[in-house]
Amino acid sequence: MLPYEIRFTKVAVKDTKELTSSRKKKLKEILQNRIAVEPYSGKKLAGDLSDFYSVKLSYSDRIVYSVDEESHIVYIHRTRTHYGE
Repeated sequence: MLPYEIRFTKVAVKDTKELTSSRKKKLKEILQNRIAVEPYSGKKLAGDLSDFYSVKLSYSDRIVYSVDEESHIVYIHRTRTHYGE
């Protein structure tokens, strides 16, 4: 099966610009080798975020995304911490 296309929201683009170069490299690896290949491998979130999934990027940072199965697209919503915001 072909990998899913990855698209970033404006907020995720802003988040990503603020990451360190090592975290950007790790983000790219996770997106290419895990999320694009098996998007449902992330942790399914609950409550108001029940349509979203999360994958740990670092101790405090998470990749939060949603999957459009029909279009075969993964939308990245956040790539930085959502703790303490």
